[in-house]
Amino acid sequence: MKKASLFISCLIAAFCAFSQKAPSHQQWDKLVKKYVNPSGMVNYKDLQKDKGELDAYLKTLSGNAPQNSWSENEQKAYWINAYNAFTVSLILQHYPVKSIKDIAGKIYKVNTAWDIKFINIGGKKNDLNNIEHSILRKKFNDPRIHFAIVCASMSCPRLPNEAYTAAQIDEQLDDAGKGFLNDKSKNRISAANAELSKYFSWYKGDFTKNGSLVDFINKYSLTKINANTKIGSLDYNWSLNEQK
Repeated sequence: MKKASLFISCLIAAFCAFSQKAPSHQQWDKLVKKYVNPSGMVNYKDLQKDKGELDAYLKTLSGNAPQNSWSENEQKAYWINAYNAFTVSLILQHYPVKSIKDIAGKIYKVNTAWDIKFINIGGKKNDLNNIEHSILRKKFNDPRIHFAIVCASMSCPRLPNEAYTAAQIDEQLDDAGKGFLNDKSKNRISAANAELSKYFSWYKGDFTKNGSLVDFINKYSLTKINANTKIGSLDYNWSLNEQK
C-alpha cells in the first residue's frame, strides 16, 4: 500500500508540474506603469515604498519556473520580465547607488553585479548572466532580446512601462528594436556615418546570423545605411537610469 501511495503521489506531483500554467505578469505591469516614465527612467526612490509588491512578484516568479509545456512566447516573456524585475530589485537593495557597476566587490566577492547569484527560480540559484547568456540568448536565438533586457543604465535599452506578455511579445520586441535604434542618445545614424551602441560590437554575431549588420540596422532604423556607411561605436554610459 505504501508503494502504491508513493507512486500515486509521484504521479500527482508530475502532473501538477506538467500542467502548471505560466504566471501572470500583472504585478510587474502595474509597478512599471506607476514608476517608469515613457523615456524608461525609473523612480527608484518612490518604488522603494512598493518594494513589498515587487518582492511578491519575484516570489511568484521564483515559485513558477518555466515548463516545457509553456509556449515559446510564454517562456520568453517570463525570462525577460524576470531579468528586468530582478535587476530593479538589485538596485533597490543597494539604493542609493550611482551605477549598477558599483554593486559587487567585497560584499559579494564577485567581479560584477551580473555574477551575483541572488535569483531563485524553482529552487535553483541564478545570476543575471545565467538568464541573459545561458537562457535567453542560447535558447531563443532572437537578437531583439538585447533591446528588451535592461541593465539599469542610461545607455541600455529603455525599460518599457508595461510587462512583456506572450500574446504581444513579437510586437513588443519589434517596438523595442525601433525605439532603441532611433534613440539618438543610444545610436546616432546618418546615411554617411553611424555611431552605434556598443551592443552591436559586443554581440555582433547575434545580429548577423541572418544577414549583415547593415541589414539588421535598416530593419529598425528610420535612417537607412549602406555598405559604404562609416560605422563606429558610442561610449557607454553606465549611470543609473533614474528619474531626476
